Amino acid sequence: MKVAQVGYGYWGRNLMRVLSSIKGVQVVLCCEINPKARQELKDTYPWVKQCEDLEDIINRKDIDAVILATPAGLHYEQTKKMLTAHKHVFVEKPLALSVEQAKELVELAEQNKCTLMVGHTFLYNDAVRYVKDYIRRGELGEVYYAYFQRLNLGGVRQDVDALWNLAPHDISIAQYWFAEPPIRVESQGISFLQEGINDVAFLSLYYPSGRFVHIHVSWLSPFKIRQAVVIGSKKMIFYDDTSADRKVVIYDSGIDRKDVAREGGAVPFKDFGQFTFIKRTGDILIPKISFREPLQVEMQEFVDCVMQGKRPLSDGRNGLEVVEILESAQKSCHENR
Repeated sequence: MKVAQVGYGYWGRNLMRVLSSIKGVQVVLCCEINPKARQELKDTYPWVKQCEDLEDIINRKDIDAVILATPAGLHYEQTKKMLTAHKHVFVEKPLALSVEQAKELVELAEQNKCTLMVGHTFLYNDAVRYVKDYIRRGELGEVYYAYFQRLNLGGVRQDVDALWNLAPHDISIAQYWFAEPPIRVESQGISFLQEGINDVAFLSLYYPSGRFVHIHVSWLSPFKIRQAVVIGSKKMIFYDDTSADRKVVIYDSGIDRKDVAREGGAVPFKDFGQFTFIKRTGDILIPKISFREPLQVEMQEFVDCVMQGKRPLSDGRNGLEVVEILESAQKSCHENR
């Protein structure tokens, strides 16, 4: 399988490293315009040819798939060109900057029978998958709500705000864990460093099941935090991507509701209260998780899907769902100013 890559920046370096290690994959061409990045690429991967024009990739009939590691504002245009040329595409998140554009790309990929995969890397994280399976098995009981924090100092972008840059990760995780589209999206964002580009955003998702998700993202924080907490009726689970040995912690704790009206001597409901609430604090479990590099798992899935005609977990429709939520959040931000 011959692959071309567009972009050899911060994340592009990681993609190139992983792609070059996958058996049966040959990276034959990389499109990059930055002279410093081109020199680094030449020094590290001298066998990979270079170009500065996308047409050089499009015109190569022997190239099966293309990896797009470029700024978000270029994703729609570049993905469309590659799909039109009947090439399979892996594009970094977000798929596009509007629902209209994302829908067009999904339809084009299906029409041309091309694999379209979006870089929602956390869906290939073994700790995230552990939490998904734990929820699926009903271990948490009824899931009440979840909250996410993705904070850092730096990584300030000028092309997209913190919502579009950081929130796709946690939105994709929430959708993966709960497997239902939200019925309402609310968001607030604030800009301090650049007018019109929010440095911090707060996002709330309301689901038809009654579940609730809150997401806080910022590149203007003294702490690097990548955490999520899911609260259930039986247990609670904590996910920390920055931890080396405690990525998932399970708390057998909660608030139990007891029907006192059914017990001897209970006060009638109409006179006092039917329920009493009892705090329960139990064991804390830190499960052992065999952790693989998520990017390695993700890229291997892309290769397998192209070679075998399978549908990836983070396919175009998954990417579209995330863009739909982001667009709704963006509209809410504007309304709440």
